[in-house]
Amino acid sequence: MLLKLEQASLAFGHVPLLDQADFQLDVGERVALIGRNGSGKSSMLAALAGQGALDDGKVWRQPGARIAYVPQEPMLDAAQTVFQSVVSGLGDISRLLAEYHHVSHELSKSGADVPQLHSELLPRLETLQHALEAEGAWTWQAQVDRVISRFGLDPEALTGTLSGGQKKRLALARALAFKPDALLLDEPTNHLDIQAIEWLESLLLELNVSLLFITHDRRFLEHLATRIVELDRGKLSSYPGSFAEYQRRKEAQLQEEAVLNRKFDKLLKEEEIWIRKGVEARRTRAVFRVQRLEKLRAERMERRDRLGQVKLRLDVGDKSGELVAELQHVSKAFADKIIVRDFSTRLLRGDKIGLIGANGAGKTTLLRLILGELKADSGTVRRGTRQEIAYFDQFRAQLDPEASLAEVISPGSDYVEIGGAKKHVIGYLEDFLFAPERARSPVKSLSGGERNRLLLARLFARPANVLVLDEPTNDLDMETLELLEQLLQEYSGALFLVSHDRAFLDNVVTQTLVAEGDGLWQEYAGGYEDWLTAKSRAPAANQPAAPEKTAPPTKTAKTVKPKSEKLTWKEQRELETLPDQIAALEAEQKALTALLSDPTIYQRAPEKAHPAACRLPAIDDELMALLERWETLESKTTP
Repeated sequence: MLLKLEQASLAFGHVPLLDQADFQLDVGERVALIGRNGSGKSSMLAALAGQGALDDGKVWRQPGARIAYVPQEPMLDAAQTVFQSVVSGLGDISRLLAEYHHVSHELSKSGADVPQLHSELLPRLETLQHALEAEGAWTWQAQVDRVISRFGLDPEALTGTLSGGQKKRLALARALAFKPDALLLDEPTNHLDIQAIEWLESLLLELNVSLLFITHDRRFLEHLATRIVELDRGKLSSYPGSFAEYQRRKEAQLQEEAVLNRKFDKLLKEEEIWIRKGVEARRTRAVFRVQRLEKLRAERMERRDRLGQVKLRLDVGDKSGELVAELQHVSKAFADKIIVRDFSTRLLRGDKIGLIGANGAGKTTLLRLILGELKADSGTVRRGTRQEIAYFDQFRAQLDPEASLAEVISPGSDYVEIGGAKKHVIGYLEDFLFAPERARSPVKSLSGGERNRLLLARLFARPANVLVLDEPTNDLDMETLELLEQLLQEYSGALFLVSHDRAFLDNVVTQTLVAEGDGLWQEYAGGYEDWLTAKSRAPAANQPAAPEKTAPPTKTAKTVKPKSEKLTWKEQRELETLPDQIAALEAEQKALTALLSDPTIYQRAPEKAHPAACRLPAIDDELMALLERWETLESKTTP
């Protein structure tokens, strides 16, 4: 056992987030913590990590266990380098490692060209070297270099210059640098593109570290979780097994709960009628029935009913023309970077288009070209008619933090009009699970998930026959996600969806536009999995078909042993060169290890030390790739 909550209680105002809750994380477990937005998941994670306090109860951590915590929005010092930020999580030796890295980096830059600086830095480097040896910190230095390399980060880059996805990678690298026994992750897939999410999945499975994580990404959850723990109305319920198994058991549990509540409410109603009978009934009533009624009333007051579902409705308004947009040989570049190269497509009313690509691939640029907001460098864009466009902005720039929720939904009016019918703004906000007393609260008081719900409420309060949704799934709970999916499936207008949620793409879109690098975009039918299938078939489809052969007639049926697959000429040449490549890498690895083992290297040739330390982890990866390729090619030649 690594972590434990005992009788934990935590309240926000009058609402209990944790109500005498118990939880335990065992070695080797990967537990997904799920629940509604605002249910207290992040507060529970922070308490387990020692970053938040409970009102009552105990948090137990295994003595000596290393617990790493990555919050949803990590606090990073913008003035630090990536290396300094990563080692900052290593406690007392972090200062020594950061200074040692800085001095050795300066030496490698200056060398003999600046003799005075060189003579000043060498004694300091030697002092740091002795201090690190005394602390036994060399293994941590190697671990930090390895983690930074693996996450594809530049150790000298300033944290303040990183993108959102790079900052998330940095926070994860900092957590993994000191080899944690347990890793606590709050929405680790936010700001990561699909490729990075899949890479993170593989890394966490490979590391085999104990996990407790919060995520809205159902595919990520399904691939990683060995147990689901749900936080619902202050209580924690455990569901061993997959997410699909949890859904089946939860549905049965909710039905059973609803039946019991109906029976309870019926009994309470009957007793309330009985107590209000005439004088004769009051004279003859039994004392135990009065006592039971008081107990029933108390139980009903304490019962916390499950929150209702968000009520999503979307007014398509007037139909747009059949054509939404037609692009012919469109190209767009910024400076020397080509974003779209010679792209053609025809998009119609009712199409649900998903855009897939790495962060920075140009998804927003392509959308702006399609919608006529950006002029192409070459080619033509023909737009359809009668289009009413509504945007969902992933950065929530449309929300004034000082405005009240009611002002955001319906500025200058107390009513919204949905499908020709008027509704009071407070009632409309209740459809999105905002209590009436919060209608005058400012936007800045909302959590991330609540802001997304408010933006959806604003979006759906106006008619639109073209919807543009840029990462609408971030921070939404799974029930709301499923309701949004259903609404979009039934939507009759044109939809453009930018999302890194693979399950959401599969369940909603009818076609995908995929960035394939160097400004090339390709259109595929279906969602994310359909694109993966088409991509895997593409190499086979490009190979010439083998001529059919007729087997010679035989008198008796025989079991024919399958022949081994023949290597192509190119593969045969590749197989012949692999041993030499592997031997060369192993020799380089041996030489670099010997170089770094020499304590005088930083005095004799400091400019070689840092590149050598960075090169070693890369050699490991290259060797593994070559060995796997060798095994694949060898298997083809074995009968």
